[in-house]
Amino acid sequence: MNSKRVHLLVEGRVQGVYFRQGMMETAEKNNVLGWVRNLPDNKVEAVLEGNDSNVDAVVEWARFGPAGAVVQELKVTEEKYVGEFSDFEIRY
Repeated sequence: MNSKRVHLLVEGRVQGVYFRQGMMETAEKNNVLGWVRNLPDNKVEAVLEGNDSNVDAVVEWARFGPAGAVVQELKVTEEKYVGEFSDFEIRY
């Protein structure tokens, strides 16, 4: 089982539609650790860590988000796996 870390930037109608809560629930279901937060420019940013297929499942969810979201662009950057998280949190 390979571990990976990705950094996400999500653009579109992604704030005020429970995007962060939905991502946290999806991450927890897939045993993915990290965080998600809203940015002042109306984007959502997240860092995910876990095994390859589980992280990929959360990234796939982020392509569409929850009902009410309109994802216009999803930027996914792979980073070096660090293993620094013990849970998944919404940051403010």
